[in-house]
Amino acid sequence: MTDDSGELGLEYEIDDRPPLLESVLLGIQHVSVMIVPATAVAFIVAGAVGLGVADTAYVVQMVLLFSGLATVVQAYAVGPVGSRLPIVMGTSFTFVGAATTIGVDYGLSAVFGAILVTGFVVEGLIGWQFDRIKPFFPPLVTGLVVVIIGLYLVPVGMDYAAGGVGAADYGAAHNIGLAALVLGVAIALNLFTDGITRLLSTLVGIAVGYAVAVPLGVVDFSPIADAAWVAVPRPGAFGVTFEPVPIVTFAFLFLVSAMETVGDMSGITAAEGRNPTDEEFRGGLFTDGLMSSVASVFGAFPVTSFSQNVGIVNFTGVMSRYVVGVAGVVLAVLGLSPKVGAAVATIPSAVFGGAVLLMAGMVAASGVRLVFLHTNLDRRNMVVVAASLGLGLGVATRPDALSGLPQAAATFFGQPVIVTALTALVLNTLAPGDQSPLFDAADESVAADAADGADGRASTDD
Repeated sequence: MTDDSGELGLEYEIDDRPPLLESVLLGIQHVSVMIVPATAVAFIVAGAVGLGVADTAYVVQMVLLFSGLATVVQAYAVGPVGSRLPIVMGTSFTFVGAATTIGVDYGLSAVFGAILVTGFVVEGLIGWQFDRIKPFFPPLVTGLVVVIIGLYLVPVGMDYAAGGVGAADYGAAHNIGLAALVLGVAIALNLFTDGITRLLSTLVGIAVGYAVAVPLGVVDFSPIADAAWVAVPRPGAFGVTFEPVPIVTFAFLFLVSAMETVGDMSGITAAEGRNPTDEEFRGGLFTDGLMSSVASVFGAFPVTSFSQNVGIVNFTGVMSRYVVGVAGVVLAVLGLSPKVGAAVATIPSAVFGGAVLLMAGMVAASGVRLVFLHTNLDRRNMVVVAASLGLGLGVATRPDALSGLPQAAATFFGQPVIVTALTALVLNTLAPGDQSPLFDAADESVAADAADGADGRASTDD
């Protein structure tokens, strides 16, 4: 339910501190939703470049460690770095394709060298100058970015719900049943209960699904026994080299990441019926860039805002950054203790998929609300919405349509977030309307001149 300002009925606001036990459980709920996709990036890239078991485990743990550290910085800030918003950080699928290709062709050292340079430079520059470019990202543009982030996560959620891409039992009835169970429990608790059960509805859904999955024999406990108790970060674990093509490629991908972060921050503050402030935008982008660069030195892939957790905030009404800070500490501990992380990673894909489907839908819904609350859906804006989502979903669902383009162009324009964002950005800027930074400014200037003229005539008449 929303009030007249469009704010959700928040159970805990941004600076509230729930009781410690409740905060820990709410923080674990955040971790449970993002840990599998965050670590999946490391598994996919490590497998593609041929890393051994020990190196793969190390990369996974570094992803968890720096996801946790970046989450704490994002929630509480260190100087100008950090948005002070409840944003959970993790490694995005945005970087999988490029990291895999460059890792095979140039080696992981080139991947981490490119991240080291472009993370700080690209997102740092965008964050530093965000007050100048902010007029180009009104609620119409950022809202559409949030919508497409949610929509293109839906197929990912369906793949997990079916058992995971490439799984021998993909689409099996027991996988669909587990996902449906998690989804049903989470929705029922959220809609028909109050208090702690509603707030922890997603975590309870995952716990119920996990408990049912164990007797079905789809939970593999062997990784727990094989994992070490402690993993110590090693600077330069895979080396750092600088190659032009990887650097340019990751520069574009960090532009995509910046757009996602802008969208996710907008999705978070939409729970309060507002857009982020300039300071929040700047601090959030600084965190993305700086923490990604630092993480690359230790062998972790870029960390950026996690859209699933935006859905958690909107779904539960818990906007407390203290809760997210607790989630960051939990992630960091997991990053130092592979055995604990291995236990969490035993969650079956189907169980996780039920939660992702729900969260993806909530992300998309929060973007729709952001557009609806701050945008007059006249003919002009409807065309912007139609073209942006049409092209974004087009490349998301039919990526092979771009196979005739040069590889660099296909990689760039194959990103649904960047296609949606660029389409919305260009159309919103060039088409006359109240959200255009060009024509809106011109209209204000004309109105001011007219007012001055009216004042002058009035003075003359006097």
